[in-house]
Amino acid sequence: MIDDIHSDASTRMDKSIVAFEKELSKLRTGRAHPSLLDHLMVDYFGAPVPLNQVASVSVEDARTLAISPWEKDMVKVIEKAIMTSDLGLNPATAGTVIRIPMPPLTEERRGDIVRVARKEAENARVAVRNIRRDANGDLKDLVKEKMISEDEEHRGEDAVQKLTDSHVGKIDELLAIKEKDLMAI
Repeated sequence: MIDDIHSDASTRMDKSIVAFEKELSKLRTGRAHPSLLDHLMVDYFGAPVPLNQVASVSVEDARTLAISPWEKDMVKVIEKAIMTSDLGLNPATAGTVIRIPMPPLTEERRGDIVRVARKEAENARVAVRNIRRDANGDLKDLVKEKMISEDEEHRGEDAVQKLTDSHVGKIDELLAIKEKDLMAI
């Protein structure tokens, strides 16, 4: 029973870290990365669809993304979607290929993005701590039902705390890497 609670908590904490990594990937550094456009929706015959379902997005060089629509008609629609997005990017079309140069980040903008990254890290830490609270609550319930002893509960809480500490450490590592990446010129 204690192992079940421990493995469930571990799985949920791992999912929190994956969600945090996904949020970090949305934060723009000076480098071009296809995931910057993952959340961009394009109007495809009246229905909004993700950009990656109507075109291929690739990295041309360190500061340029290249988008190749699968249909010629989609070039203008994709271009419009990029311009109206909150990304602040200016696409340049050459035939059927749309190139997006990444503008260099200003020092002020870098600081703003670092603050957002720290906020996301704190949200991830809170999620991990909430999972710890749930697991410890489950252990307390088992003690109340006399299914485990108080000593087993304490050992289970120690194991959950170690798990929490390791996951919070992983979040801190990911944040440090992203901050370093953001502050690199």
